[in-house]
Amino acid sequence: MALRYDRDDEEFDGNEESERQYLRAGVRVNSRVKVAVERKEGQPAARAEGHTMDISAHGCMAIVPEEFEVGETLVVTNLINQKACDAVLVWRGHHATSGWELGLQLRDPGADFWELEF
Repeated sequence: MALRYDRDDEEFDGNEESERQYLRAGVRVNSRVKVAVERKEGQPAARAEGHTMDISAHGCMAIVPEEFEVGETLVVTNLINQKACDAVLVWRGHHATSGWELGLQLRDPGADFWELEF
């Protein structure tokens, strides 16, 4: 299963391990932010509220009780400031009692989406 991302980088060699390293690169902050994740297109409609485990300028790992498919375009809403941003589900981890682990890459989040400087 290939990871999905938007990247224009001449150094990227295209293998899956490099993709993971790129997606995990950058400053990440352990932060619990309440979020809503909603299916943007397709059926069935789904919306789930959960929280982040960590955030970065371009994404987050969130725990939500709804199962989404890797590659889906979703809308992530920061429930603290009500700002919304399109995102792509690039990774889905384990299912636990609190929900699914989701790796979300935000598309054009704006500098104030998390209201933090990275």
